[in-house]
Amino acid sequence: MQNLDWKNLGFAFLPTNGHVQSDFADGKWGPLQFKQEAYIPMHVAANCLHYGQACFEGLKAFTTKGGKAVLFRPDRNADRLRASADRICMEAPSEELFIAACRMVCDRNRDFIPPYGTGASFYLRPLLIGTEPTIGIKPSATYSFIVMATPVGPYYKDGFSPVEAVVLEDFDRAAPKGTGRAKMAGNYAASLKPGLVAKKMGYPIVLFTDPRENLYVDEFGTSNFIGITADGQYKTPESSSILQSITNESLQVLATDLGLKVSRTPIRLSGLDQFTEVGACGTAAVITPVHAIQYRDRKFTFGDKAKAGQTLTRLYQGLQAIQYGETADKHGWLVNV
Repeated sequence: MQNLDWKNLGFAFLPTNGHVQSDFADGKWGPLQFKQEAYIPMHVAANCLHYGQACFEGLKAFTTKGGKAVLFRPDRNADRLRASADRICMEAPSEELFIAACRMVCDRNRDFIPPYGTGASFYLRPLLIGTEPTIGIKPSATYSFIVMATPVGPYYKDGFSPVEAVVLEDFDRAAPKGTGRAKMAGNYAASLKPGLVAKKMGYPIVLFTDPRENLYVDEFGTSNFIGITADGQYKTPESSSILQSITNESLQVLATDLGLKVSRTPIRLSGLDQFTEVGACGTAAVITPVHAIQYRDRKFTFGDKAKAGQTLTRLYQGLQAIQYGETADKHGWLVNV
């Protein structure tokens, strides 16, 4: 076990023993290799550098209460990577290769998987890039599939604490019929400038509107939007330009278990006052409670500024309890390393 300050880790890269890689050439994927060198030799004309054939995933491994190392729903991440790859004409690894790579990177870095009880986890970043030297615009014929990983603490330094968000109508994250559903690198590049603008205004999170009319909630810059109504409904936007969050999908199952009515539906910005609780949900933070959203000259507020609402707290704790093996995994989401 590494001698790290596990309880005070931030969400930042720390060097580990190495990463896992498989390369695609001549119509097939090669064997998985564990590589200690943290740098990738790449041709100056590699497709990913010029035409953006690059997509990725994010998932976590945990040490359970019983001392086992487990991955959380890697099959769904494999599915989503294939969907992203299909949208931008890439060759994706099979589910079997994806999960084998995730297991290998965890196994070779077991001493970096945080101990149970520290609140930390082991963050995996599967990456798929086009590597063929290309000058003309076309899909690459060769690819590298890489899984790197690092131990992390909370995404935000204050952890599960409410933040405020702002709607910036001068920026779109994705086009109406574009690549919003794909977890590709370019989508995140498009969110950088509005993110910096928001931070200068004092807001850690941007809420993007739908790119067609700018009247509906799309998603936060880092994660999906979820809202809880006073009558016990769990609502999340239905949109063709947002990423399908595996965390959101999992929370919807838990919400149903708690007796909430779950719906994917368009949510008008003018109707944000229907919610008593709002959260940004994703792999990194699980749920970030959102106390307020500034929209034009109106400020919508949700619950207590000092602490998360009751329903989001139950959902957050419920998902974490499964991930850390504190409660039964009745949905079969955990995969042993």
